[in-house]
Amino acid sequence: MSKVAILTDSNSGITQAEGARVGIYVLPMPFYINEEMFFEEIDLGQEEFYGKLTEGAEIKTSMPTIGSVTDMWKKLLKEYDEIVYIPMSSGLSSSCETAYMLSQDPEFDEKVYVVDNQRISVTQRQSVYDAKMLADEGKNASRIKEILMEEKFQSSIYIMVDTLTYLKRGGRITPAAAALGTFLKLKPVLQIQGEKLDAFAKARTVKQAKTIMIEAMKKDFADRFHDASGANMHLELAYTQDLEAAKQFKEEVQAQFPDHDIVMNPLSLSISCHIGPGSLAIACSHKIGMPV
Repeated sequence: MSKVAILTDSNSGITQAEGARVGIYVLPMPFYINEEMFFEEIDLGQEEFYGKLTEGAEIKTSMPTIGSVTDMWKKLLKEYDEIVYIPMSSGLSSSCETAYMLSQDPEFDEKVYVVDNQRISVTQRQSVYDAKMLADEGKNASRIKEILMEEKFQSSIYIMVDTLTYLKRGGRITPAAAALGTFLKLKPVLQIQGEKLDAFAKARTVKQAKTIMIEAMKKDFADRFHDASGANMHLELAYTQDLEAAKQFKEEVQAQFPDHDIVMNPLSLSISCHIGPGSLAIACSHKIGMPV
């Protein structure tokens, strides 16, 4: 039986400590803050990140260097026969495409399997845990990749943005749109279904935004996944910085989905730097092995 390592990047939200505890390897993502490089969960934690973000520091996401990726692969292949690498969605970063190209090198061909199943943050995290489960069941890397790719579009994320400041700063909306939205106190709801982060709805209040997200999730269960009860779906929540608001949101979501074991984690910093603090998200992903 092939010995398979499961590797992801920190966009999954899996910390170095969590990875070490459960047997998952995590490649830290680099960030440039005022032109100085930091690595997520190595020398850049959540508290420091949000401190610099709210102070107005210039923060840019980056992709891992080729050397950091291949060095990690070489290190793991000393202990494992194969690697399943699950980076963030190719629709949100070129790091996945780069990793795939590197995996075609004769040194890594048929040893490293790069999975581009269009996931980010909490849904990416679930893919990683699914891969670990499949590896523990004895499946080889090729089969694990095949299963994850079959599940490629079986997930959904809705994100409420509390302030338009960071979308404007990142050039995702114009200054005029940001100014109007701020004046009207809009709380945009964004959506990730597949490759990209898209606009979904506009709310006037946090309460309205939360209702929009919950109703959108119910509709996805019924219409996209043909599972109105959501019995075959994982349900996840995520947040940026405000844990108390996230706990309140979890209570509200739990009341609407009482039979679900809801998992809640911080949004990955790669998303947080573009949407800012105070954001809330609800997400789902299909349970491996259950009917679609």
